[in-house]
Amino acid sequence: MTSWLIGLAIFLTYVLGILSAVLALMSSRTSQGAIAWIISLLTMPYLAVPAYWIFGRPRFYGYVLARGERDSVLRRQLHRYRDRFAPYLSSSSNADIRAVEQLALMPLTRGNRAELLVDGEATFESLFAGIEAAEEYILIQFFIVRDDALGLELKHRLQRAAERGVRVCFLFDEIGSHSLPERYLRDLRLAGVEVSAFRSSRGIKHRFQLNFRNHRKVLVVDGREGWIGGFNVGTEYLGQNPRLGHWRDTHLKLSGPSVLGLQEAFWEDWHWATGEMISLTWTPVPYAADSQDDEQSESQSVVIVPSGPADHLETASLLVQHAIHSAHERLWVTSPYFVPDQGVQDALRLAAMRGVDVRIMMPERPDHLLVFLSAFSFLPDMLRAGVKVFRYQPGFLHQKVMLIDDVAASVGTVNLDNRSFRLNFEITAVVPDRRFAAEVHQMLERDFSDCRRVTLEELTRRPLWRKLLSRAAYLLSPIQ
Repeated sequence: MTSWLIGLAIFLTYVLGILSAVLALMSSRTSQGAIAWIISLLTMPYLAVPAYWIFGRPRFYGYVLARGERDSVLRRQLHRYRDRFAPYLSSSSNADIRAVEQLALMPLTRGNRAELLVDGEATFESLFAGIEAAEEYILIQFFIVRDDALGLELKHRLQRAAERGVRVCFLFDEIGSHSLPERYLRDLRLAGVEVSAFRSSRGIKHRFQLNFRNHRKVLVVDGREGWIGGFNVGTEYLGQNPRLGHWRDTHLKLSGPSVLGLQEAFWEDWHWATGEMISLTWTPVPYAADSQDDEQSESQSVVIVPSGPADHLETASLLVQHAIHSAHERLWVTSPYFVPDQGVQDALRLAAMRGVDVRIMMPERPDHLLVFLSAFSFLPDMLRAGVKVFRYQPGFLHQKVMLIDDVAASVGTVNLDNRSFRLNFEITAVVPDRRFAAEVHQMLERDFSDCRRVTLEELTRRPLWRKLLSRAAYLLSPIQ
């Protein structure tokens, strides 16, 4: 009897492996990922079947269904303010901008101000000032929140805001902030802060859906001001990690109608996490200059591009490819995790071949070894095509910035890897404005002066074992 049961278990395991392989074939978003899963599911079903159902799901179907439930509610809510919102729609005859709007499912708006925040001191000074100035509500979410000196400072400021009558909604990713202690959350709740984790595994049907992350970093104050960028909450983001050293990152402060794009993305995430449709202000408020110098500056157009595994399209990957194809003179990209899919790799090489100054800035010091090793497998082909690759020297590079010619730039949370393209909820601000592009140009020029340029010779002379290790790491990149 025992041997019969063992045989039945083995048979059922292989059946599940075959069925899962068929599902991987039909639903995986990359051929590389499909092949990796199919081979694993057919040869090692005992290990691969549970791994696939935890890590291999290609789309966040629960979020898709929840989005369908709330779409009509959101449309009704925004319809009331359509007449007020219309004056701030920035009509553009530029086909490149229209394509970004189609990807974003959000409009390009004018009447905004985009302010670059370089590194941690400037970023958190601005974030905390925004929290202190809040009058009605604060919407705040981070991928990582730590219970250290910086995390405690954030907690105290949110507590004080709630105690003075401001509604505070605090959202964090359950995986990214897994070490956040319950007492931190309890203290916030006792002060009146509404707290929730973003749980991709919420509900019985999604119990094993653990591979999706909410990687967004968003703060919205009263629907008037918003912040977006690369920073999480932890002292390492202030450069206090001895191993990583100086932390180079970029955030963005937005004022104006584009803030409602950040607000809408948070509104959707909060609904998934809590089931609640919170009441917010949807009246666009154009940027108002605080000084004579600001009055002399024209307002800027901005489009917010949320992306994630609930999208019908691969929004983040397509946005990056679109930026590459749009560039005529220069495309400068910074990313701490640079393992782009084949489409992005091909687009980068072709851009360099047609004479575009394509530069990729990456960290010299790794914080994720597999991702770091993966890049070595395809960088030689990049260099041969004319792509210039730079390694940042003073510390760890974490900013996610793109500069397209002298006409547009973006700041957000998207890394150039499979996780950001297909598994993470991300958000990007695209600013098609020459003045803003000039500011980003100057910022990145300073960063490039702190980099060393990677040569083809140093990559080709690596020992065989390191080349094999890099290739193996790259093959695992679709399922990382």
